Amino acid sequence: MTRIRDRSEEKGRSHVSGKQSLKFLPLALLAILAGCNSSSPVSGLSLGSSAQPAAATGPVVVQAYCPQVGMLEQSAIKNAYAGNAKDDPAKLIYRASLSEATRACTANDTTLTIRVQAQGRVVIGPAGKPGRISLPINVEVIGEGDKVLYSQTQITAVDVPAEGVAQFLFDKADVSIPNQMGGVSTFTRVRIGFDDATVKKTGRNKR
Repeated sequence: MTRIRDRSEEKGRSHVSGKQSLKFLPLALLAILAGCNSSSPVSGLSLGSSAQPAAATGPVVVQAYCPQVGMLEQSAIKNAYAGNAKDDPAKLIYRASLSEATRACTANDTTLTIRVQAQGRVVIGPAGKPGRISLPINVEVIGEGDKVLYSQTQITAVDVPAEGVAQFLFDKADVSIPNQMGGVSTFTRVRIGFDDATVKKTGRNKR
């Protein structure tokens, strides 16, 4: 893989807002993606590294686009209820939320690989108890005309302590889509959220 330079201008940092203020993991935990933010097309792209680069298997890609990452408002929060209850605070098992998504890209002449990370938090409700919770988190890459280029759900296990609150880091390093000469279309974007059959993915992105 060869680290790539981007040809687009930097845009603002994306964020997720909710109805209540949430505290998330220290940004230091995202050091693996140091230098990238959640929405800038140039962040996540490196001009060079002190580490010895791997040998290229094809022509080096010197220009490319690292797609922005965003979330749908309705899929950035997941509430789980006991039984068939819905929107009943007394039956809430847990509330999980995602925030501060980031990405970094590498590419060769045929493939663009995107590493996606996001901070998350789980709060146990009145009907819940401490223990392990499995959260299905979906990553999609959307191209021109809303064509889905990639979609995969990854289960993230979160261990909630007796205090009833846990923070976690979602990390998916193998999001790959076809690359082309000059890079993928600037209309390409990455979308992350909880995979829930009741969530419609036609809403607007939160940036």
